[in-house]
Amino acid sequence: MTTREPLDPKVLLSTLWLFAMLTYTYGDVVTLMDPIRHGTIELTEGFLLFGSILMMIPISMVLLSRILEYRANRWANIISGAFMTVFLIVTLFVAVPTMYYAFFSAIEIACTLFIVRYAWKWH
Repeated sequence: MTTREPLDPKVLLSTLWLFAMLTYTYGDVVTLMDPIRHGTIELTEGFLLFGSILMMIPISMVLLSRILEYRANRWANIISGAFMTVFLIVTLFVAVPTMYYAFFSAIEIACTLFIVRYAWKWH
């Protein structure tokens, strides 16, 4: 039997951010396919810019988790993960969430909480 080497924290954090980002993206695609929900969202330039800026956090963290040195890496993951977690929780209270939105949100929140916890314990 072979023993598995522990995963490099940088690789794990980068992979978790990639997983979160893909989940955010697919959740948004499903939301846009919902004619009832899509009909209530005004897709203004400002709204789309805000969404673009928000998504740059996990996109950037995929790269930054790989290239930043330990101290900056750890804090970037804690701060970004905490911000995304709070933002995701707040979105659940903006409107009555659909079942699919609550499903994606639960996965996204669990992932970002794990990122924060893992980065916090990373020594």
